[in-house]
Amino acid sequence: MPTAKAPKVAKPVYACAECGWTTSKWVGRCGECQAWGTVDVASPAARAGRTAPAATVTPARPITQVEVESSRAVSSGIGELDRVLGGGVTPGGVLLLAGEPGVGKSTLLLELAARWARQGRRTLYVSGEESAGQVRLRAERTGAVHDELYLAAETDLGALLTHVEQVRPSLLVVDSVQTIGSADVDGVPGGVTQVREVASAVIQRAKSEGIATLLVGHVTKDGAVAGPRVLEHLVDVVLQFEGDRASRLRLLRAVKNRFGPVDEIGCFDLADSGLVEVPDPTGLFVSRHEQPVPGTCVTVTMEGRRPLLAEVQALAVETNAPSPRRTSSGLDSSRVAMILAVLTRHCGVNLSRHDVYTASVGGARLVEPSVDLAVLVAAASAQADRVAPAGLVVLGEVGLAGEVRPVRHTAERLREAARLGFTAAIVPARSEGLDDVPASLRITQVADVVAAVLALPSARGRVEPS
Repeated sequence: MPTAKAPKVAKPVYACAECGWTTSKWVGRCGECQAWGTVDVASPAARAGRTAPAATVTPARPITQVEVESSRAVSSGIGELDRVLGGGVTPGGVLLLAGEPGVGKSTLLLELAARWARQGRRTLYVSGEESAGQVRLRAERTGAVHDELYLAAETDLGALLTHVEQVRPSLLVVDSVQTIGSADVDGVPGGVTQVREVASAVIQRAKSEGIATLLVGHVTKDGAVAGPRVLEHLVDVVLQFEGDRASRLRLLRAVKNRFGPVDEIGCFDLADSGLVEVPDPTGLFVSRHEQPVPGTCVTVTMEGRRPLLAEVQALAVETNAPSPRRTSSGLDSSRVAMILAVLTRHCGVNLSRHDVYTASVGGARLVEPSVDLAVLVAAASAQADRVAPAGLVVLGEVGLAGEVRPVRHTAERLREAARLGFTAAIVPARSEGLDDVPASLRITQVADVVAAVLALPSARGRVEPS
């Protein structure tokens, strides 16, 4: 009697969770996007490439009949955060806040949860890194205690969802998404599969029940959000919280925002009592001198849509070394070297026997080309040992041919300078919007670096064109 043949067993197909690349055998690194740990067995439906029709949750409607009032942004109670988000927190929206350890992510979200609760709206704060008692101690220190603020210390996804069902919050904070794990998924918390499962479950609950959700995300040593790249695609908003350990200033900027602009920043001061909003941070980047000193120049940089005054300082010291030093702090060193070369070639300033040090004040990171002319003026002032006039701001991008190019938002920058009491400005020729600048600001337009240096009364006669 013939033996029945055993049914063929379909060979597994492995697919990358990031880009969808498939292979017949498991590999640790995707051959397409080069991501590690993202290749896993593909589901039968994914291998078949088709899905059967299913019942819809809600029927499709004309866009004019879609109700939008429930999706309007609600003020969070923190003005600087509302500025970055484009008006406030959106019900049902999911926000991912990333930043280096110790920068103040948990402090910011605890303050947000407390202010949300003070408006009579229930809030649930789930901590996977601290106990509820530790969070309570930090809340007492920062004054973030309220009866409508609920705390839970959980690391299990199922328990987190149960807390959401019991508390029924309008705002959910998860600190952090890398510490929460699901028992139904293989891998350790923080792994690619676990993070994807946790984020998907939390986002689904937030969308279905209209809960504003904020997730804390860890970062890698390169500053990118840890975990699968798909996490940033799933959420509605990605915020980056930045700050130097040596400075109390913290900057909040949007990397992705479905509800508002991505060119706004929020400024905070990390004090003993928590994070304090800084609606006018200009004074943090400008030093205070009793008398004008050589080697200093004030410029106006744009952080998002916000003009900020910043001071550039330069120091030129004679040296006998065959290769003079060029050291920069807070500025692009390669761009500073280019500006010094332009100063030498077109203005006749000999820096071949000088060590030149350049820096920004207050830990500001100035990478805009608009600060080029301020760096050049500061270096010329330092070499000539002459001071620039008080109340002067300088704007402009410097080219290798010695020309000074216009920069964007010139009118906004100059209005901010005039508001803070500055009386004179050197700007590129053909700058737009100068008619909207207050008359109290005396404007000098220059076409090249020689005209810019000679426009300084204190430097005239010491720096001659080549």
